[in-house]
Amino acid sequence: MAPKRKGPLQSLQRETDDVRKMVDALEHDAAQPSGRDEADALQRCAQLLSTVEDQLRTAEKLTKADEPAPVGNYERRKQEEEERLRGLHARLRAVQRGIKPAEAPQPSTSGKARSTSGPGEVGESEEEDSEEEDESQEEEVVEEEEDDEDGEEEEEDDNDNDGGVSDLARPETQKKTLSYIALSTFKGEQDGDLAIEMGDVLQILSKNADGWWLAQDSKGDKGLVPKTYLKAQTEQEVEEEESEEEGDEIDKESKSKSKSPHSNWDAVRKAITEIDATDVLSAMGAIPAGFRPSTLSKLLDEGVTFRGSRYIQPELSQSNLSFKDLFLDPDTGKVRARSSRVCLSVSLWTCRMVPSPGVGLQVLSRHVRLCAFNGSQVLSNIHTVRATYNPKSAKTWSFSPRMSGQLSSLLDGDCFLRCDSDSPDLGILFELGVTYIRNSTGEQGDLSCGWAFLKLFDASGAPVPLRTYELTLHGGTPYETDVEMDPSMTRRAGAGSVFQQMMASRKVPKLVVKLRTPNHRNMSHLNLLPDTLVGSVCSVHLLALYRQLLADTLLLDRVTMQNADLICSSVLATFPEVLDQSDLLDALRSSWENAEKNLKRSEKRDMSILKREFVRVYMDYVFPLFYSAEMPGPRWADEEVANQRALLDS
Repeated sequence: MAPKRKGPLQSLQRETDDVRKMVDALEHDAAQPSGRDEADALQRCAQLLSTVEDQLRTAEKLTKADEPAPVGNYERRKQEEEERLRGLHARLRAVQRGIKPAEAPQPSTSGKARSTSGPGEVGESEEEDSEEEDESQEEEVVEEEEDDEDGEEEEEDDNDNDGGVSDLARPETQKKTLSYIALSTFKGEQDGDLAIEMGDVLQILSKNADGWWLAQDSKGDKGLVPKTYLKAQTEQEVEEEESEEEGDEIDKESKSKSKSPHSNWDAVRKAITEIDATDVLSAMGAIPAGFRPSTLSKLLDEGVTFRGSRYIQPELSQSNLSFKDLFLDPDTGKVRARSSRVCLSVSLWTCRMVPSPGVGLQVLSRHVRLCAFNGSQVLSNIHTVRATYNPKSAKTWSFSPRMSGQLSSLLDGDCFLRCDSDSPDLGILFELGVTYIRNSTGEQGDLSCGWAFLKLFDASGAPVPLRTYELTLHGGTPYETDVEMDPSMTRRAGAGSVFQQMMASRKVPKLVVKLRTPNHRNMSHLNLLPDTLVGSVCSVHLLALYRQLLADTLLLDRVTMQNADLICSSVLATFPEVLDQSDLLDALRSSWENAEKNLKRSEKRDMSILKREFVRVYMDYVFPLFYSAEMPGPRWADEEVANQRALLDS
């Protein structure tokens, strides 16, 4: 039987293990106080540095397509290997700085005098000349050593400009962002906006929390631009551009000859990887022209700023001495109900004629993300609802599928929206998205398949009617205008007879949603929640119980409002994070539903019993899962991780 072939990544891992052993031995030898050969140690260190740099270049070029067999978590393993090599590179640099080269014997110029005058016939003047020459030679040696150090620094800078390894070995904290590059054209929507073209280099003067940044272009014009249109430019990229403009062609040729012959290909490969993946897929015809990188997905990846775990927590007042949206009714001992400007139930029904990605992409998830939006900034958390579809009709998405048992909150299309913003342009932003993986490279990403905006107030400030709406999906991002999902469809709709135009209009991508007033029970629960929040209707009663526990701990049980003692509550500390993990929230819903069945009717009306039972259910069923060592961390659209978590949840 033929031996199993090793992949490039596995071979690199074994080579790194061998280099690590040699680095350990070198560090041990260099640490010896006496009996070491500095010249030999420096030579070994230089050889190992060269080996590590070659391996880093090799690691850069590795792709998943090079593997002879599928490799799980390939990108993470490759990243770990690169980090190991950077660590070895830093250790070797430290050893190199710690070793002082042996002082070489200085050449004596008095030998010439001896050869002409004979042995023992050197005069006093010749001895003085030789001493002066020795001193001048020592000064020259010192200057040469300084020149060598400067030369090494210049070579490292050259390596940075050529896409070499020294930048990989540099810590991430040293890569300072100096400017930003415009990813798309922005013409400005109102006064104060800065019009930019794709590829413009901008200097950011200030970053506002609402997502609009104050920028200055190369002409000196200043204005606001949305941050989703910008891409950070590192110090390395700026130095490369300056070197291209000011560099000498002769110096570049000499440096390229002294370095690896693959340096030109490294530069080409780096330029290709800097191109946005969506542009590549669009040029290949793998996605429609109106697809863009998901705007709301990027906001979710930035942290907890736009997650429900942040918005469910109480907000401090301007004085920071009380709460702005959490009050206790002294008569009933319950949370005081608060109305909001907008409190609606939003039902996602279906999406029709949604374009599908090409055959080169494997779709992992189809979903709709929604949030409160005023045309320029996101005003609430971002809520995600996963869609289902029939492979025979892949252009139609549906929500809230019928199934036996409890419907997952991730699949539930019945949502609620509370928002207290006084913006006249307040509305709901819907973004259709897909999470994909490229079959050729294994690259994973999120695409926007279109977006729609439903304004909740008309020009006079009156609320829009609560009914069913068919919203036309637009291409591009919410900050772009007049971008079509499929331009060919519009051309067909504008030509031909009236009947042909009617038939073509039926093929326009649309999202069907329904606005309605929540029922009395849900409305009573929603009025206990924060002024701004978006979520699933099926979990409203759990959120209301959590807010009641918050009020008891923060308002009722405290001696005074100035009391600053630490509060120890496992439920209050972890529930917001559970809200961001739909499977744990479903486990809590199921456990609470079973516990409610065992309560008497009178006990269900007693808030103290309900709160005590809620804490017991949470600590018995959810809290152990949250801190279980066997529970893998949540990963969006990862079926393997979802199955492992489902086994523990059950």
